[in-house]
Amino acid sequence: MADVNTASAAFLATIPSPDQGVWHIGPIPIRAYALCIIAGIIAAIWLGERRWIARGGTKGTVIDVAVFAVPFGLVGGRLYHVLTDNQLYFGEGKNPLNALKIWDGGLGIWGAIALGAVGALIACRRRGIPLPAMADALAPGIVLAQAIGRVGNYFNQELYGAHTDLPWGLEIYQRYNPANPDDFLNGVAIGHVPLPDSPVHPTFLYELLWNVGVALLIIWADKKFRLGHGRVFALYVAGYTAGRFWIELMRTDSANHILGLRVNVWTSILLFAAAIVYFVLAAKRGPREAPETLWSKDVPREEDAAASSSSPSEEPRSEEHADVAAAPDTVRDSAADKATEDPKPDTEK
Repeated sequence: MADVNTASAAFLATIPSPDQGVWHIGPIPIRAYALCIIAGIIAAIWLGERRWIARGGTKGTVIDVAVFAVPFGLVGGRLYHVLTDNQLYFGEGKNPLNALKIWDGGLGIWGAIALGAVGALIACRRRGIPLPAMADALAPGIVLAQAIGRVGNYFNQELYGAHTDLPWGLEIYQRYNPANPDDFLNGVAIGHVPLPDSPVHPTFLYELLWNVGVALLIIWADKKFRLGHGRVFALYVAGYTAGRFWIELMRTDSANHILGLRVNVWTSILLFAAAIVYFVLAAKRGPREAPETLWSKDVPREEDAAASSSSPSEEPRSEEHADVAAAPDTVRDSAADKATEDPKPDTEK
């Protein structure tokens, strides 16, 4: 009985994993990872739109930018993942077509940011607005979307660290897929049989909490110091990579290494340094962008429309007035002098 109570106490002191991350409605799979990505995108657009309007931008612009940035970002994120973890898709016994299965997880944030920025640049140029200002408005929403996306890693039982006895350790279970025993991602945990290293550090949860903190930090800094010209985005990159550096060192999932460090560790170091340099240099560009520079060129401003409608139209002038206006200065002066002469008295006969 004592052993049972001890085991129960240990189980209750840890975080259990979901039994599965995929459900089916008939032949249609409903994936928690995909739902989290969608929820993150919606949150980023919502927060970005509010911030853009508050800075003086046109309503609806963020949605227009997202139409370009989101698909570009998804492609870029997948490309980054496939390139940095190419051993998962290419080589003996591997199926290269699996690289297209984005629904099975695997998005690299820096590929998503890089190619997403290309899509955003296209949209911003079409609208006639500066990309750095749009990046500043979107930055908190982007890192918030990353936090929401990490919930998908929880359902997929991925991105965790080494074994731990801490109270918030994550229990990870063996999952079984009858159709493909090697496909644990689409399997179901039966009997809650723990994997050998369970419980483990929930590094996805560490990053989730860190990302929320970064979002709050850059929102505060933006309000406090009225940052502009891409400095909010630079602060986001610096804050996120600072956390990703130490969290990446805790992860135990397979990854490629350079000089003994995971690729994403080196990426975090380089991007952190670049973000700090940009943050300092961009300060020389002066105060935050003026609100009128954020208004889309194809949308008339309300004050301009009001001024146009309220300005009195010129009344047509008579031919006499037109002749005087067109006459030489000497003629107009003579006419004016004659008009101001004292009239002759009525008594004069």
